[in-house]
Parts: sequence; structure tokens; C-alpha cells
Amino acid sequence: MAFEHIEYRVDQGVAVLTLNRPASLNSFNATMHAEVRDALKQLRRDDSVRCLLITGNGRGFCAGQDLSDRNVAADAEMPDLGRSIETFYNPLIRTLRELPLPVICAVNGVAAGAGANIALACDIVFAARSASFIQAFCKIGLVPDSGGTWTLPRLVGPARAMALSMLGDKISAEQAANWGMIWSCVDDEALMDSALTCARHLATQPTRGLALIKRALNESSTNTLDQQLDLERDLQRLAGRTADYREGVAAFMEKRKPEFKGC
Repeated sequence: MAFEHIEYRVDQGVAVLTLNRPASLNSFNATMHAEVRDALKQLRRDDSVRCLLITGNGRGFCAGQDLSDRNVAADAEMPDLGRSIETFYNPLIRTLRELPLPVICAVNGVAAGAGANIALACDIVFAARSASFIQAFCKIGLVPDSGGTWTLPRLVGPARAMALSMLGDKISAEQAANWGMIWSCVDDEALMDSALTCARHLATQPTRGLALIKRALNESSTNTLDQQLDLERDLQRLAGRTADYREGVAAFMEKRKPEFKGC
């Protein structure tokens, strides 16, 4: 499938989805939303994919919504931004959170607005040292979306989340890592090697088990302890019935490297 505003390829079990509107800092328009949605549908049909890596081309990861794609002239009818969120951004965040495989993000430059929150919705986030994160919504009178009001307090705490959302301050990649907002800040030239090395490693691991880990941690945010204990029981039952669990135990007993198949 040919794309105009993204690049998509699969190599060594890793699907690499690259946002590709560098002249606009990879901001989203309707076409790019549709292409990302189509690429993720293609990924779901490809049994060879065991990890997804998202990044951007150029000097920015994603500047959020392309405002020029909306008619906000003074004489125009006021836009229904809720419809835009329901149509485009909410399905994307839900898909990233629910994909039954690891999702890695390599933030190569500025991640602003929805772009920042799309990155933070991924499972493991690497950022180049020159990258930054900005909750830019307050600067145009809007509310953080794309899961930002859910994700930020859980990553950095309510006080920092409130200040980031109300002040719209730029946070460096190093500070984001120190605050626990992302997994790792690396030198610019090492970003893609670091992210790809991690993605390729995860693509060789017990994918079903990783998917269950992802589900358990995601649901822990809203579960009581009793609910989480029950969930762990149920997910461990599923994990214990996978071929990868059997292979992992056999490899341990035989003192050899396991060969996981993701099933």
C-alpha cells in the first residue's frame, strides 16, 4: 500500500511507522490520520509483526494537529473539535494502548500537543537529547487531548501534570526522563539504533506474554488491589498455556537460549 504522509515497513519482526510531513513538523491532517489508521490495520493482519516502532522524519516528531487543516476564520461556523477527537485521535490512542504487542516510540524532535500525548501513549519511549515535549493546548485555549489528562498525572504526578498543562512549558528530553515521563533520553545520533535494538529484541521475545503484561499494567490504573489480583490470576492462566511459556521453561532447564515464536 502506497502512502503519501507516512512511511511504513516491516523488517525482522518490527513494523516501523514514520510520520512523514516534515515541512509541518509531522502535524496531523485528515489524510495522515487515514494513512496511520490504514497502516495499523495492515499491521494487525500481519502475523510476522511482533513489535511496532513509531517515529518521525525531519526535525520534529509531531506538532499535533495541523491547524491549517481546520477552518477557524472569524466568519466561519465554530468547529466541533469533539467530533475531530472522536473521529481521529481517540481511536488512535485506543489502538496503541490495546495492540497485543509492544509499541515503542522514538521521539526525534519536538513533540507538541497531541504529538506529545501520542508519544506518551506508547509502551516504551526513547527521545533524542534535542527533543522536547510541550502540552501546547493552553496556548490556544484548548484542553489536553489524546489521553494527555489521563497519562500525564500517572507518569509525573498531579502537580507537575497540572503545571505542564496550564503553563505549556517546554520540557527537555533529559528532564522528561528524569521525571519518569519517558524511558530513556539518548544522544541524537543514537536514537534510532537504540529504539530499533530494543524493538528487535522485543520482537524475539514471548509476544503473547508481553501483551498480557501490557494489559495488566494498563488496567492497574483503575483497578482495586483485589481486582488486580484477580486479573493477574486470569492473565497468568492464559500465559501458562502458551507455547512460549513451555519453550521458556524447556530452555531454562536445558541451559540454552529460548526460541520464542510469539504464540
